[in-house]
Amino acid sequence: MSYRITDFDQYKRDYDLSVQNPESFWENVAENFTWDKKWTKVQSGNFSDANIKWFENGKLNITNNCLDRHIPTKANDLALLFIANSPEEIDKRFTFKELLDEVSLTANMLKAQGVQKGDRVILYMSMVPELLISVLACARIGAVHSVVFGGFSAQALAGRIEDAEAKLIITNDGGYRGDKIIPLKNIVDEALLLEGCESVEKVIVHKRVNNIINMSPERDVDWDAAREGMSLNCPAESMDAEDTLFTLYTSGSTGKPKGIKHTVAGYMVWAAYTFENVFQVEENDLYWCTADIGWITGHSYITYGPLLNGKSTVMFEGVPTYPDASRFWQIVEKYKITHFYTAPTAIRALMGCGDEFVEKNDLSSLKVIGSVGEPINDEAWHWYNEKVGKKKCPIVDTWWQTETGGIMISPLANITKLKPCFATLPLPGVRPVLLDEKGQEITSIEAEGNLCMKHPWPGVVRSIWGDHERYKQTYFSTYPGYYFTGDGCRRDSEGFFRITGRVDDVINVSGHRIGTAEVEDAIDQHHDVIEAAVVGYPHDIKGQGIYAFVMVSKNATEKIKEEIIASVVKYIGPIAKPDKIQIVKGLPKTRSGKIMRRILRKIAAAEFDSFGDISTLLDPEVVEEIKSGAILD
Repeated sequence: MSYRITDFDQYKRDYDLSVQNPESFWENVAENFTWDKKWTKVQSGNFSDANIKWFENGKLNITNNCLDRHIPTKANDLALLFIANSPEEIDKRFTFKELLDEVSLTANMLKAQGVQKGDRVILYMSMVPELLISVLACARIGAVHSVVFGGFSAQALAGRIEDAEAKLIITNDGGYRGDKIIPLKNIVDEALLLEGCESVEKVIVHKRVNNIINMSPERDVDWDAAREGMSLNCPAESMDAEDTLFTLYTSGSTGKPKGIKHTVAGYMVWAAYTFENVFQVEENDLYWCTADIGWITGHSYITYGPLLNGKSTVMFEGVPTYPDASRFWQIVEKYKITHFYTAPTAIRALMGCGDEFVEKNDLSSLKVIGSVGEPINDEAWHWYNEKVGKKKCPIVDTWWQTETGGIMISPLANITKLKPCFATLPLPGVRPVLLDEKGQEITSIEAEGNLCMKHPWPGVVRSIWGDHERYKQTYFSTYPGYYFTGDGCRRDSEGFFRITGRVDDVINVSGHRIGTAEVEDAIDQHHDVIEAAVVGYPHDIKGQGIYAFVMVSKNATEKIKEEIIASVVKYIGPIAKPDKIQIVKGLPKTRSGKIMRRILRKIAAAEFDSFGDISTLLDPEVVEEIKSGAILD
């Protein structure tokens, strides 16, 4: 049996079946995997009760499906290719058998350190093979992995450790990132000194950069020493379909990050199904997703999606501009990459470096190129199509979220008709609707509204870790009975979808969602800040930049902007530092004290002639003052 879609007629048939009889459709897909025990019910629950389940009472382990089941036919096939930060370093290759051995050995190491089924393990690492191996090792023994991106600060890391009540952390001594070394172990040490991190019993340290670090004799364990003597045989823990596989923290519209909870079976089926159909990877192809495993893209489309389908996956440690802006394209040429999946931010940054960096490399091996993380703009889409794809590679412009587990709306490579900047059509199982401000479905084909989903799909987020009520409020309270994505969307006359961007207080910076409240909290930590309001604005490279309007005390010095940036870096990380900081005497507030952010968004975008009704403001004159001081460069 196979779940591969091979032409557009089959897509239409499969889509119709997934809507008319979703249980039958997904049962047929799930039959392709290895189960310890079959499910008793395919799906239950809905968006009204926020208690969704898939493949109830089924038992399985996702790593059996990523690795063990491929051994009879693919033991010596390439599973993982690791490409180091420096072009001088030799790559590392793992066959499916070698990767299974590494995962089993590492899983036994975790058990020897006291990790049990259900324990939470934080992975705060650079993009080295040991990160992917550790993810799978956690899954093999039923521990909940929670990867924290290596660019987050000690404060941000500590908040995630505390929320997860993590028992163990795996980190590197440091991580290479272009010409920088990120002191990961030192950041872990700093985080563990903060209040709320008392749950951590052990820190396992993998040596990558050989910098000088402190090793606590009671707490810290060397990776190599811990793995010594461990067996290569580790039977996979049989997990319930709805057991937690991982949590991944994402910013929300309130200050506290949300631990997005994904469960074993539904996530597995969705990651596998979407990878297979969107990318259409064939045997002997080489697929490369440039994301970091610290984000959901790296979970679904570096780790689980490819391996579940028995395909080779590439993992890159570095950045697109080191040693120069041709690095991506050198890798494509050297390894004959066939499928390439990256973010619009990277595309725009490389586009700005000049065409010569692309044109000096042979990209003829490419078959499919993809885009992820945010809506791609028209100029970047055409440059990507012409300079990278040479007008012969379909661009799969994918829309999805951490919460969706995998791709929701996207062309299927060489199957769906393409339209620049449109994510085109939903995958089977995805039932998108556009709602107006009153929550009514917009039934006309051509329309614009808020993008919602009207029926659960296997990969949908099951809860927010430790706070199911917040889960209900965040996703299902705005439009009862629907999952609200937080995105605006336009639908054209063919039924193609184009995402227009966030409609809530979340900014999409280089494909990473940053909560405005989180940034405001970090700015407010400065003793001379009275109040701050943060909005997104159009940014040529990042898609959206962060614009901060800040009221300060009379004691503030000329260095206040530098100090504000330092505060944000300390509490969140460099990824969230404001691009523009405007010092203001007041903020546009309603009489009830609510900041009218739509006005600040207009000012940040230099749209000065369409403020709308400002009669409800306590002091309308403040708008003119902010407008006159706006930073427009």
